[in-house]
Amino acid sequence: MEVGLRPAACRSDLTAGRRWPEETDPFRTPYQRDRDRIIHSSAFRRLQYKTQVFINHEGDHYRTRLTHTLEVAQIARTIARTLRLNEDLTEAVALAHDLGHTPFGHAGEEVLDHLMRDHGGFEHNIQSFRIVDALERAYPDFPGLNLTRESRHGIFAHSSRAGFVPDDLRGLGPPPLEAQVADLADEIAYSAHDMEDGLSSGLIGVSDLEEAALFRRHWPGSFEKGQHYGRVKVRTLLRAVIADLVIALVGETERRIREAGIEAPGGSGPAAPASAARLVELPAGHAGELRELKAILHQRLYRHPRVAGTTEAETRRLPGLFRHYLETPEDLPAHFRQRIGESSRERVVCDYIAGMTDRFATWDHQRRFGGSGAR
Repeated sequence: MEVGLRPAACRSDLTAGRRWPEETDPFRTPYQRDRDRIIHSSAFRRLQYKTQVFINHEGDHYRTRLTHTLEVAQIARTIARTLRLNEDLTEAVALAHDLGHTPFGHAGEEVLDHLMRDHGGFEHNIQSFRIVDALERAYPDFPGLNLTRESRHGIFAHSSRAGFVPDDLRGLGPPPLEAQVADLADEIAYSAHDMEDGLSSGLIGVSDLEEAALFRRHWPGSFEKGQHYGRVKVRTLLRAVIADLVIALVGETERRIREAGIEAPGGSGPAAPASAARLVELPAGHAGELRELKAILHQRLYRHPRVAGTTEAETRRLPGLFRHYLETPEDLPAHFRQRIGESSRERVVCDYIAGMTDRFATWDHQRRFGGSGAR
């Protein structure tokens, strides 16, 4: 049993349990087991070769989807510990939040969503949930990872697209506070770290970022045009921006929890995680500043010709692979072929392609159609 948690935190001894009952572990809490199952999943390992902003072959020091995920988990744990929430549940949700990402980042996701437009569409957050709930193959007695309901609720709630809701998650309301922490930690992490990678790449500079209040407030020292952005200088900026956002988030969340009354005598007690509103938030000023920074990154970095051009060139491989496996399902791995009938052929092919790493998708396209091949 966890000690020192606030009343609104999720406690593993009060978990709603798993879809398929299992024996308890003698050493780990249910949420620790969830975290470990996610880390040991095939989908988690594949994140190492999936794009964050820069395609994998563009440099060894840029973030991948895996390093981004680890950074989200680190920030989320810090926030959860400070707020006296359940760190293990927070970490489990954070580590799973991007499992469903396609090869070639968000550009790959847009292509798959278009290809699936007549078959339910595609969204990586929903795919993350489907991976832990059904697609991972690790146990003989059930599909997926059989996570606790609290972890599943947090992973599912990360999605922004309405659609199918599993029966046991209906009517639960907002996700646990721990999942809300993971959600905001993701925003903080990718905004700060993409800014660092953009500066390190030289694709964006001070002239692009100085419009953002967060940047102006924390850019260390003077800057003269033509000066090299020293790594230490950029890292100092990164630390300051993250610390600023985390401190503001903790303060605002503490205030909201107090005002919600869920921890007062006669409050909702153990039921609070399921019934609480969205309480983990930045104060309005910081939220506006984060939106401002994200808008600049979207316009100046994510749409930069080098970034957009490279990802567009790579994602052109996906429609051909999609058509090939639709027309030739015998080329799918056996465990995917076996799912045709349980799910539509389109969905099975989509699941297979979404799980590919950047380099495997490139290699597979070369194998099927020739061309430049893996780089």
